[in-house]
Amino acid sequence: MSNMNTRNSPNGARTANDPDLPELIERSLRGEQAAFAALYERYAPSLYRLAYSVLLVEQDAEDVLQESMVYAFRNLDRYDPQRGAFRTWLYTITLSRCRNARRRKWLPTVALSSLLNIGIEPPAPVDELPETRAAWQDVRESLAQALHTLSPRLREAVALRYGHGLTYREMAEIIGCPQKTAESRIRLAHEQLREAMSAADRAALEELWSI
Repeated sequence: MSNMNTRNSPNGARTANDPDLPELIERSLRGEQAAFAALYERYAPSLYRLAYSVLLVEQDAEDVLQESMVYAFRNLDRYDPQRGAFRTWLYTITLSRCRNARRRKWLPTVALSSLLNIGIEPPAPVDELPETRAAWQDVRESLAQALHTLSPRLREAVALRYGHGLTYREMAEIIGCPQKTAESRIRLAHEQLREAMSAADRAALEELWSI
Protein backbone atom coordinates (compact mmCIF):
# COMPACT_ATOMS: atom_id res chain seq x y z
CA MET A 1 0.00 0.00 0.00
CA SER A 2 1.00 3.61 -0.47
CA ASN A 3 2.58 5.62 2.31
CA MET A 4 0.35 8.54 1.43
CA ASN A 5 0.26 9.71 5.04
CA THR A 6 3.92 10.66 4.79
CA ARG A 7 3.47 12.47 1.48
CA ASN A 8 0.60 14.78 2.15
CA SER A 9 2.53 17.97 2.80
CA PRO A 10 1.47 20.84 0.49
CA ASN A 11 4.90 21.01 -1.12
CA GLY A 12 5.38 17.26 -1.54
CA ALA A 13 1.93 16.50 -2.89
CA ARG A 14 1.90 19.43 -5.32
CA THR A 15 -1.85 19.76 -4.92
CA ALA A 16 -2.29 23.51 -4.68
CA ASN A 17 -5.01 23.38 -7.35
CA ASP A 18 -6.50 20.12 -6.01
CA PRO A 19 -6.49 20.44 -2.23
CA ASP A 20 -8.68 17.37 -1.83
CA LEU A 21 -6.55 15.16 -4.08
CA PRO A 22 -4.60 13.40 -1.28
CA GLU A 23 -7.88 12.54 0.43
CA LEU A 24 -9.42 11.25 -2.81
CA ILE A 25 -6.39 9.08 -3.48
CA GLU A 26 -6.39 7.74 0.07
CA ARG A 27 -10.10 6.93 -0.16
CA SER A 28 -9.58 5.28 -3.55
CA LEU A 29 -6.83 3.14 -2.08
CA ARG A 30 -9.36 1.97 0.48
CA GLY A 31 -11.65 0.95 -2.39
CA GLU A 32 -14.28 3.70 -2.13
CA GLN A 33 -16.10 3.82 -5.47
CA ALA A 34 -17.23 7.42 -4.94
CA ALA A 35 -13.60 8.53 -4.75
CA PHE A 36 -12.73 6.63 -7.92
CA ALA A 37 -15.66 8.30 -9.67
CA ALA A 38 -14.56 11.74 -8.49
CA LEU A 39 -11.04 11.21 -9.82
CA TYR A 40 -12.38 9.95 -13.13
CA GLU A 41 -14.73 12.89 -13.62
CA ARG A 42 -11.99 15.35 -12.77
CA TYR A 43 -9.24 14.04 -15.04
CA ALA A 44 -10.91 12.03 -17.83
CA PRO A 45 -11.81 15.03 -20.06
CA SER A 46 -8.22 16.31 -20.32
CA LEU A 47 -6.86 12.79 -20.82
CA TYR A 48 -9.35 12.20 -23.62
CA ARG A 49 -8.32 15.46 -25.31
CA LEU A 50 -4.68 14.42 -25.13
CA ALA A 51 -5.40 10.97 -26.56
CA TYR A 52 -7.55 12.38 -29.34
CA SER A 53 -5.04 15.08 -30.26
CA VAL A 54 -2.42 12.35 -30.75
CA LEU A 55 -4.55 9.61 -32.36
CA LEU A 56 -7.28 11.65 -34.09
CA VAL A 57 -9.73 8.77 -33.94
CA GLU A 58 -12.56 9.07 -31.42
CA GLN A 59 -12.90 5.36 -30.64
CA ASP A 60 -9.13 4.93 -30.27
CA ALA A 61 -8.99 7.92 -27.95
CA GLU A 62 -11.85 6.53 -25.87
CA ASP A 63 -10.13 3.13 -25.67
CA VAL A 64 -6.89 4.75 -24.58
CA LEU A 65 -8.72 6.79 -21.95
CA GLN A 66 -10.31 3.69 -20.46
CA GLU A 67 -7.03 1.74 -20.53
CA SER A 68 -5.19 4.62 -18.91
CA MET A 69 -7.70 5.13 -16.12
CA VAL A 70 -7.92 1.41 -15.36
CA TYR A 71 -4.13 1.19 -15.20
CA ALA A 72 -3.92 4.29 -13.00
CA PHE A 73 -6.54 3.01 -10.57
CA ARG A 74 -4.93 -0.43 -10.36
CA ASN A 75 -1.52 1.15 -9.72
CA LEU A 76 -2.61 4.07 -7.59
CA ASP A 77 -0.38 2.91 -4.74
CA ARG A 78 2.62 3.45 -7.04
CA TYR A 79 1.94 7.15 -7.53
CA ASP A 80 4.55 9.19 -5.65
CA PRO A 81 3.63 12.86 -5.14
CA GLN A 82 7.27 13.65 -4.41
CA ARG A 83 8.16 12.77 -8.00
CA GLY A 84 5.56 14.82 -9.82
CA ALA A 85 1.99 16.08 -10.04
CA PHE A 86 -0.84 13.57 -10.30
CA ARG A 87 -1.96 15.07 -13.61
CA THR A 88 1.56 14.65 -15.00
CA TRP A 89 1.54 11.00 -13.92
CA LEU A 90 -1.77 10.47 -15.71
CA TYR A 91 -0.54 12.26 -18.86
CA THR A 92 2.52 10.00 -18.92
CA ILE A 93 0.36 6.89 -18.71
CA THR A 94 -1.97 8.17 -21.41
CA LEU A 95 0.79 9.14 -23.82
CA SER A 96 2.40 5.71 -23.40
CA ARG A 97 -0.86 4.03 -24.31
CA CYS A 98 -1.32 6.34 -27.28
CA ARG A 99 2.03 5.13 -28.59
CA ASN A 100 1.01 1.53 -28.04
CA ALA A 101 -2.26 2.11 -29.91
CA ARG A 102 -0.41 3.76 -32.77
CA ARG A 103 1.97 0.81 -33.03
CA ARG A 104 -0.84 -1.74 -32.85
CA LYS A 105 -2.83 -0.11 -35.64
CA TRP A 106 0.03 1.48 -37.56
CA LEU A 107 -1.99 4.67 -37.45
CA PRO A 108 -0.97 7.05 -40.24
CA THR A 109 -0.19 10.69 -39.71
CA VAL A 110 -3.61 11.78 -40.93
CA ALA A 111 -4.92 15.27 -41.49
CA LEU A 112 -4.78 17.25 -38.27
CA SER A 113 -7.53 19.76 -38.87
CA SER A 114 -9.40 18.17 -35.96
CA LEU A 115 -6.70 19.49 -33.66
CA LEU A 116 -7.85 22.98 -34.44
CA ASN A 117 -11.09 22.30 -32.59
CA ILE A 118 -9.53 21.29 -29.24
CA GLY A 119 -7.33 24.22 -28.38
CA ILE A 120 -4.24 23.77 -30.52
CA GLU A 121 -4.86 26.89 -32.50
CA PRO A 122 -3.86 30.47 -31.92
CA PRO A 123 -6.61 32.78 -30.69
CA ALA A 124 -8.88 34.04 -33.43
CA PRO A 125 -8.61 37.75 -34.12
CA VAL A 126 -11.24 39.95 -32.51
CA ASP A 127 -11.96 41.75 -35.78
CA GLU A 128 -15.15 40.28 -37.27
CA LEU A 129 -14.95 41.92 -40.70
CA PRO A 130 -15.68 39.48 -43.54
CA GLU A 131 -12.18 40.02 -44.92
CA THR A 132 -10.67 39.14 -41.55
CA ARG A 133 -12.78 36.01 -41.18
CA ALA A 134 -11.80 34.87 -44.66
CA ALA A 135 -8.12 35.48 -44.00
CA TRP A 136 -8.34 33.65 -40.69
CA GLN A 137 -9.98 30.65 -42.40
CA ASP A 138 -7.10 30.56 -44.87
CA VAL A 139 -4.62 30.50 -41.97
CA ARG A 140 -6.53 27.67 -40.26
CA GLU A 141 -6.54 25.58 -43.42
CA SER A 142 -2.87 26.27 -44.05
CA LEU A 143 -2.03 25.31 -40.47
CA ALA A 144 -4.06 22.11 -40.72
CA GLN A 145 -2.12 21.10 -43.83
CA ALA A 146 1.18 22.02 -42.20
CA LEU A 147 0.39 19.98 -39.08
CA HIS A 148 -0.15 17.03 -41.38
CA THR A 149 3.58 17.06 -42.17
CA LEU A 150 4.72 16.62 -38.57
CA SER A 151 5.97 13.28 -37.28
CA PRO A 152 4.03 11.59 -34.45
CA ARG A 153 6.66 12.67 -31.91
CA LEU A 154 6.45 16.31 -32.99
CA ARG A 155 2.66 16.09 -32.99
CA GLU A 156 2.81 14.85 -29.39
CA ALA A 157 4.94 17.84 -28.46
CA VAL A 158 2.57 20.29 -30.15
CA ALA A 159 -0.42 18.64 -28.47
CA LEU A 160 1.13 18.91 -25.00
CA ARG A 161 2.53 22.41 -25.46
CA TYR A 162 -0.40 24.10 -27.19
CA GLY A 163 -3.31 21.77 -26.54
CA HIS A 164 -2.69 21.53 -22.80
CA GLY A 165 -0.49 24.55 -22.11
CA LEU A 166 2.25 22.55 -20.41
CA THR A 167 5.68 23.92 -19.60
CA TYR A 168 8.76 22.33 -21.15
CA ARG A 169 9.60 20.77 -17.80
CA GLU A 170 6.15 19.18 -17.59
CA MET A 171 6.41 18.02 -21.20
CA ALA A 172 9.78 16.40 -20.48
CA GLU A 173 8.32 14.50 -17.51
CA ILE A 174 5.47 13.17 -19.60
CA ILE A 175 7.41 12.35 -22.77
CA GLY A 176 10.30 10.90 -20.79
CA CYS A 177 13.09 13.03 -22.19
CA PRO A 178 15.37 15.87 -21.07
CA GLN A 179 13.78 19.31 -21.01
CA LYS A 180 16.12 20.45 -23.77
CA THR A 181 14.77 17.66 -25.98
CA ALA A 182 11.19 18.84 -25.39
CA GLU A 183 12.25 22.37 -26.30
CA SER A 184 14.03 21.18 -29.42
CA ARG A 185 10.97 19.24 -30.57
CA ILE A 186 8.85 22.36 -30.36
CA ARG A 187 11.50 24.36 -32.22
CA LEU A 188 11.67 21.69 -34.90
CA ALA A 189 7.88 21.64 -35.14
CA HIS A 190 7.90 25.41 -35.58
CA GLU A 191 10.51 25.13 -38.34
CA GLN A 192 8.58 22.46 -40.19
CA LEU A 193 5.33 24.39 -39.85
CA ARG A 194 6.98 27.50 -41.28
CA GLU A 195 8.40 25.54 -44.20
CA ALA A 196 5.05 23.99 -44.98
CA MET A 197 3.10 27.26 -44.99
CA SER A 198 3.02 30.12 -47.47
CA ALA A 199 4.83 33.32 -46.58
CA ALA A 200 1.57 35.21 -46.03
CA ASP A 201 -0.01 32.53 -43.86
CA ARG A 202 3.25 32.09 -41.96
CA ALA A 203 3.40 35.80 -41.18
CA ALA A 204 -0.19 35.79 -39.95
CA LEU A 205 0.39 32.73 -37.80
CA GLU A 206 3.57 34.13 -36.29
CA GLU A 207 1.71 37.29 -35.32
CA LEU A 208 -1.20 35.39 -33.73
CA TRP A 209 0.56 32.33 -32.28
CA SER A 210 4.03 33.74 -31.61
CA ILE A 211 5.92 30.97 -33.31
